[in-house]
Amino acid sequence: MITGTVDTTQELAAFLRTRRERLDPRDFGLPSRRKARRTPGLRREEVAELAGVSVDYIVRLEQARGLRPSADVVEALARALRLAPDERAYLFDLARQRPPGPPSPPPPRRRRWPGWSPICRRCRPCC
Repeated sequence: MITGTVDTTQELAAFLRTRRERLDPRDFGLPSRRKARRTPGLRREEVAELAGVSVDYIVRLEQARGLRPSADVVEALARALRLAPDERAYLFDLARQRPPGPPSPPPPRRRRWPGWSPICRRCRPCC
């Protein structure tokens, strides 16, 4: 019997590889090297540098070695891979993380006088 479940670590690995391979290194201002590229797109080392993570970490993610990247790492990868908003959301889903939302506004500040009880606040000032 075959089930319809998806291995998210395998899907995350495939997603990262395909997104890395579709990028043109010239778009990132990366220095051209004399050695020809064997695969299209950015190298793992370049993605790691752009995302601020180690090359080994990128390798382990792309080889589906069971890592669960933090929300900060997922955000850094989304920026480095220049993902569209729907791709970014999908990456967060695959990593089982929540994207950082806009910061919530601070609660309204109430002026409180130290030592005043709720009863005193209802009283009118005597002067």
